[in-house]
Amino acid sequence: MMIALLVAIVVGGLVGRKRGVVTSDSMINSFLVGLLVARGTFVILYFDSYREAPLSMVDIRDGGFLLLPGIGAALITALWRGWRTPALRRPLGAAILTGVGIWVGMLGAVTGMEASQPGLATESFQRLDGDFVTLANLGPEEEGKPRVVNLWATWCPPCRREMPVLQAAQARETDITFVFANQGESPGQVRDYLIGDKLELENVLLDPMSTLGQVSGSRALPTTLFYDAQGRLADYHLGELSAASLKQKLKRLN
Repeated sequence: MMIALLVAIVVGGLVGRKRGVVTSDSMINSFLVGLLVARGTFVILYFDSYREAPLSMVDIRDGGFLLLPGIGAALITALWRGWRTPALRRPLGAAILTGVGIWVGMLGAVTGMEASQPGLATESFQRLDGDFVTLANLGPEEEGKPRVVNLWATWCPPCRREMPVLQAAQARETDITFVFANQGESPGQVRDYLIGDKLELENVLLDPMSTLGQVSGSRALPTTLFYDAQGRLADYHLGELSAASLKQKLKRLN
């Protein structure tokens, strides 16, 4: 999206230069209005999840945005600017068409890459109790359920902050299997952390070689992978999850 915005600003500037107008301010203002509306509508939709921590409404790192309202608001803002200033119409039109074209093309490429991602990893991982399991075969009670696989480590502050959110979701969403795959740490480190933070998590796996990170293409923690009931990657999230953003992701699995 940022690449599309930058290219749109350049195109609008080139076309606007011939007409003696500047379009960059209009483009940036339209983008900011769209961003605010996309975030605001998401917060309104998931307000109950933000009620206990109001300041988290402005923490956009959780990725909580509603795309369609944001795009609509940005386009309306740009059209209004063009209606008020006729000289801006052609440069803004060229900028918007270029930006939307690039964004749609890149979004299609990313979607194609996601579709080609492999399903659940077939490697075996050790539980804290010593048993070895695969993501697809965690036990009879977990068969046929969607899976949420969280890649985390005890040294990662965002991982620690989102753990209570994931623990609450695991207790609440009994029709979804949650897996907590620790990346590269010893059983003792993991146990000490869980006891110290008073966390009661099911399906805690040890991934000493960070195999899941390599398979999924993750280069940072935390990373959360969302698989449907057929084991296909339906979504993913890089970074800390809030209760609201997790709720939005889980809707795609139901």
